[in-house]
Amino acid sequence: MTDIIQLLPDHVANQIAAGEVVQRPASVVKELLENAIDAGATEIKLIVKDGGKTLIQVVDNGLGMSQTDARLAFERHATSKIKSAEDLFQLHTKGFRGEALASIAAIAHVDLQSKREVDEVGSQLKIEGSTVVSQEIAVTPKGTSIAVKNLFFNIPARRNFLKSNQIELKHITDEFHRVALIHSNIAFSYYHNGSELFNLPQENFRQRIVHIFGTKMNERLVPVKEDTEVVKIEGFVIKPEYAKKSRGEQFFFANQRFIKSPYLHHSISAAYEGLMRSELQPGYFLQLTVDTGSIDINIHPTKTEVKFDDEQTLYAILRSAVKHSLGQFNVAPVLDFERDGNLDTPYKFQQKQAVFPKVSVDPTFNPFSDTSSKASPRSTSFKSATTTSKGWEDLFEVAKGESSSFSSVQFESSLPETQLFESEDKEIGGGAITFQLKNKFIVTRIKSALVVINQNRAHERVLYENFLTTLTNGKVVSQELLFPVSLQFTDPEMLIFSEIIDNLSAIGFKIEQKIREKELVVSAIPSLLTEANIGTVLGTMIKDFDSKELKTNFSNIELTAKHLAKSMAIKNGQALEQEAQEALVNNLFGCEEPQLSPFKKRTYITMADNELENRFN
Repeated sequence: MTDIIQLLPDHVANQIAAGEVVQRPASVVKELLENAIDAGATEIKLIVKDGGKTLIQVVDNGLGMSQTDARLAFERHATSKIKSAEDLFQLHTKGFRGEALASIAAIAHVDLQSKREVDEVGSQLKIEGSTVVSQEIAVTPKGTSIAVKNLFFNIPARRNFLKSNQIELKHITDEFHRVALIHSNIAFSYYHNGSELFNLPQENFRQRIVHIFGTKMNERLVPVKEDTEVVKIEGFVIKPEYAKKSRGEQFFFANQRFIKSPYLHHSISAAYEGLMRSELQPGYFLQLTVDTGSIDINIHPTKTEVKFDDEQTLYAILRSAVKHSLGQFNVAPVLDFERDGNLDTPYKFQQKQAVFPKVSVDPTFNPFSDTSSKASPRSTSFKSATTTSKGWEDLFEVAKGESSSFSSVQFESSLPETQLFESEDKEIGGGAITFQLKNKFIVTRIKSALVVINQNRAHERVLYENFLTTLTNGKVVSQELLFPVSLQFTDPEMLIFSEIIDNLSAIGFKIEQKIREKELVVSAIPSLLTEANIGTVLGTMIKDFDSKELKTNFSNIELTAKHLAKSMAIKNGQALEQEAQEALVNNLFGCEEPQLSPFKKRTYITMADNELENRFN
C-alpha cells in the first residue's frame, strides 16, 4: 500500500496561510503599514482603489531593502524581527511571523520597489501567485513602495465573498485609524480612487485624535494618566454625556499595538457606572505600556487578541485611573445628602462680623388718634385703611338689598358623561375614537375588538412605506431652508453617507458633501422633517445604517428608508393630540403591511370582546 501523506507545494501552503492572515483588503493594509513602521519610516502614504480590490499601495521612506532582502522577504517564515524562540517574549516590533508577504504574494499581483540609503540604485520585484515574474535594478527613492493588485485573483470564491467597495473601504479606514492613532509621530496620508481622505502631519496623541475624528472631539476628551510598576496608562476617555450606542470610538493600545480586550473594556464600563445609561457605550483612547515579558501577543494570527499575565491587577488599576480622571475633571458628580448648600456662607462674607439690625421707634405714634403724628407713615396708612373700608360696607348693603339677584347667576354644569367608545361599532378610517396610554400606546376600537397600537412602531411603518413610494416613483416633496445648516461628521461617517446620499436626495434632501472639511451642508429637507431635527435625524440614521448594514441583505434603498423612518418616527413617551392619534391609526391601517414595523416587530395587538368578558369571570 502506498504512502498517503505528502508535503504540500509551497504555493498551496501559502494560499492556506493566506486564509488566516489575509481575510479581506483591510488585512493587507494592516500588514503593509506595520512593515513600514518597523522599517523606521517617518512618512507613510496609503493608496487604495475600488475598496482595495484593485490596488493597495503603501509607500514609505524607511530603511529599504537590498536586492537579496527583497527576494527573501517573500519566503515563508523569513523575517528580520526575531532570531530565536526567546525573542517571542521580548517583542518590540509589529510583524514577526514572516508569513504576511508570502501569503499576500500567493493570492495577488505584487510589485515591490525598494532602496537603501547607502545604495545608488534600488531593486524592483514582480510576483504573481507566489511566482517571481521578474527582479531587476530600478531607480527609486529611499524607502519601499509595495503595490498589491487584483487581490484573490486566483481564488474566485474568496473574491466573491468580499463585500461592496464602500464596506471594504470602511474596514480599511478602521485599520488605518488603529495604526495612525498610536503612531502620531509619523505623518500619514490616505487616498482612495485619487481623492485624499486623510493628511495627518506629525503631532501629539491628542492632536491626532482630533484630526481623525473632527474638531468637536477636542472638548469631549478627558485625559487619563497613571504610572505604576505593573502598567503605565496614558490617553483619554470621552465625557459621559457624549456616550453613544455604537462602539466606534473605543481604542486600546498595548505596547504601541491595537488590541481587543472585552475584560479591560468591562473595567472602563465599571468606571462609568452611574454616569450614563446602561445601553450606552463609553469612548476611550488608551495606551497601556507593560513589560514585554508579561504580555503574549502571539495567540492569534491577526495579533489583536492578547493575553496578560496579571489581568486582575490591570483591571483594578485601569478602572481606578479612569474613575479618578472623571472625578478630577469634575465629570463625576459629588453628592452629599447631609449638607445643605443654601446654608453655606459666601466666600466674601466668611471673615466679616455679623451686623445687628437697628430698630427705629416713633414714641409719638398713637394709632387711635387722627391728629397725632400726622406725618407718620403708620398713621397715614391707618387712615387710608379706615376710609377705604367704606367701600366694602357699601358693597355689603347692595348685596343685602338685592338678595334675589343670585337667581340670575348661571353656574357651569358638570361635564356631560362620555363613553370610552361609541355605542355603535366603527371601522377604523371612519372617525374612530382613540386615546393615548402612557404616552406610548394608542387604544382604539374596531368591530368586536379592542386595538392597542405601539405609536413608535406604527409611525415607522407609515414613514417606511411613504419613503419607499417616494424612492420608487420619484415624487419628491421638499422644503427649502432659508439658511443652510452645516453639520460636522467623522471620516467613517462621511464614507457611509457618500453611499446613501443619492437615496436621500430622492426623498427630498438637498445636501452638499464637503469631504475634506468633513462637513455636510443641508439646504433642503423633506416636508415631514423640521429644521431643528436635521442633525439628530441624519446622525442617528448614519449610526443605524452603519451598525445594521453588514448584517442584512436589503438594498441600499430599503436600508435608507428603514433607518430614516426609524430616525424620524414618533418616539415613545411623546404626547399626541387627538387628531394626530386618529391620523396615525388611519395611516397605519392604510399600509400594505400594517402588522409589522420595518424591523419585523409587531405594531399592534387586538383583544376581542369575549376575551375582555372572560377576564371578569
